[in-house]
Parts: sequence; structure tokens; C-alpha cells
Amino acid sequence: MARAVAELANYDAMVVGTPTYHHDTVLGMKDLFENAAVKGVNLKGKIGAAFGSYGWSGEAPRIAAKIMKENFEMEIAASPLLIEYTPDSKGLERCKDFGRKLAELVARQ
Repeated sequence: MARAVAELANYDAMVVGTPTYHHDTVLGMKDLFENAAVKGVNLKGKIGAAFGSYGWSGEAPRIAAKIMKENFEMEIAASPLLIEYTPDSKGLERCKDFGRKLAELVARQ
């Protein structure tokens, strides 16, 4: 994971997906952000976005986006995408729209 974390600075954008578990992100997401901070990975100005599924509360994508914006000074491209449980046809369309918007932003850079 350490090598992958260091390589984040080489990318134009970072999109993370995380389910909400007990009103928080999962441990793997926390580890990703912590390792990036410890290694001093510079993500300032890069495009960031977050999405995720939830069963009850749905905070995790918002938490991830907030960390990207406040701790890493990334430009959050869109409001976090939240899908309850498994996406239905409307949810899948929202996912596709989310992906298209992000792709368009990255293409403009």
C-alpha cells in the first residue's frame, strides 16, 4: 500500500468509494488517508470526489470528501454520491452521471 499511496501524487484526480460503517468510513479508507498524510503526499489542487453506499446513515462519503478538501487541499468536484444499499436503475443513472461529470472535469485540465 505504501507504494500505491506515494503514487497518488502522479494522478490528476482521486475518486474514493466507501461504505458507511457505524457512522464512519471503513478502516481501509482511514489507512489510505493516514498513510498519505504521513508520507507527505501532495494532493493540493487535484480533483477529488467520493461516493458510497449505506444502510442507515451515509456519512462516510461526506467524511472522505471533507478529509480530501480540508486535510489535502483537493478541489472537490461534486457533492458526494450516496446510494442506499444497492443502486436501482435510478441509482445507476446517478452513478453514471457522477462518473461523466468527473471525467469531463479531468479532461478539461
